[in-house]
Amino acid sequence: MIEVTIGENDRLEGALKAFKRKVAKSGILKDLRRKRHYVKPSEARQLKAAAARRRQRRSPKGQRGPRGAKTKA
Repeated sequence: MIEVTIGENDRLEGALKAFKRKVAKSGILKDLRRKRHYVKPSEARQLKAAAARRRQRRSPKGQRGPRGAKTKA
């Protein structure tokens, strides 16, 4: 549960901004959007493979070694 404590002199806009920041950082909305609809296991595999292909395309070949560590040149 996310809580934002505000003092007597704090403004509501600042508290709302802090709340939004905490919600975004915790990933609650991202998880909520992901779970909005049921995804069949076959569709989940396709989405996962597509995401891997996108990641592979984005990173230049030979730049990253095992576990994402940069290789020595």
